[in-house]
Amino acid sequence: MVFVGFGFLMTFLQRYGFSALGFNFLLAAFGIQWALLMQGWFHSFKDGHILLGVENLINADFCVASVCVAFGAVLGKVSPVQLLIMTFVQVTLFSVNEFMLLNLLLVKDAGGSMTIHTFGAYFGLTVTWILYRRNLEQSKRRQTSVYHSDLFAMIGTLFLWMYWPSFNSAVSYHGDAQHRAALNTYCSLAASVLAAVAVSSAVHRKGRLDMPFLESRLRIQDTCGIHNLHGIPGIVGAIVGAVTAACATPDVYGKAGLVHSFDFEGLKQNWTAKTQGKFQIFGLLLTLAVALVGGSVMGLILRLPFWGQAADENCFEDSVYWEMEEEKSRAFPEDTTLKPPAPPGPSGPSASPGPSAS
Repeated sequence: MVFVGFGFLMTFLQRYGFSALGFNFLLAAFGIQWALLMQGWFHSFKDGHILLGVENLINADFCVASVCVAFGAVLGKVSPVQLLIMTFVQVTLFSVNEFMLLNLLLVKDAGGSMTIHTFGAYFGLTVTWILYRRNLEQSKRRQTSVYHSDLFAMIGTLFLWMYWPSFNSAVSYHGDAQHRAALNTYCSLAASVLAAVAVSSAVHRKGRLDMPFLESRLRIQDTCGIHNLHGIPGIVGAIVGAVTAACATPDVYGKAGLVHSFDFEGLKQNWTAKTQGKFQIFGLLLTLAVALVGGSVMGLILRLPFWGQAADENCFEDSVYWEMEEEKSRAFPEDTTLKPPAPPGPSGPSASPGPSAS
């Protein structure tokens, strides 16, 4: 999902496919290694060593998924150096925010509505708001798609769509919790396809979606639309999760299941479902605060003029950072052995006789 799904999802720009895939590859490879260290120090540091297992790799991928979300907001407008700096800072803040939510506030966030989607979206949106380019219209012609670029983006979309149930349920408790996460995600995905098509047809006379508000009113240049793709769903998911937790009863979960699902043991043995719901909301508010403050500081750092960023008129262009083969039509060399025989002259066939047909 991180390398293929998010990578191909961002190849919709007609002149930025190499950069979308290549830079996503770069920041993901760097981010996973840094996440293993940061999350290891917070969660699995023992006797001077960071203990690693498969679950550490999964959690590092979750962290980098948040980075990929933020990358979508600045796609085509920042340099590789800026992306690496942004990844370093975002992974650090992600790990701190995750620790505060899961270990201090004791919230439940199996699918990452808060830690991955909300944090990644609003961190990235704040960065791109600070990096607002007044003359980006000069690159507007490149900020469009063509048939093959949309097709590649659809590959990324389907790849993410197929694997999202396993993504959401990967680190849930084995058994009932994991079962519930996978089933709910799968059914939600299928329903969302129908809902998106239906709403699109209902609100636009040509059946299209139009999202001009962020750029025209709030001065936010959101290349991949991460606000509507991750930000709003992340907030909705966090709120629904809080309401669901507050309304949880033994009739639905069973007494033992309720204790197991929400960890009502140890420090939480006196908690009620409503208490859990309140802390879920606190976790959402804390995530938004960390994302907005962290994104603002990151944006101010990235505004410095020596990071190798492209000029406004050169945004969304692969050739700024990649050695591109010159695009021009090339004629194949002539193969004289495949040339048809010359037509006979006005005096008829040549004098030399050919083999006679029997």
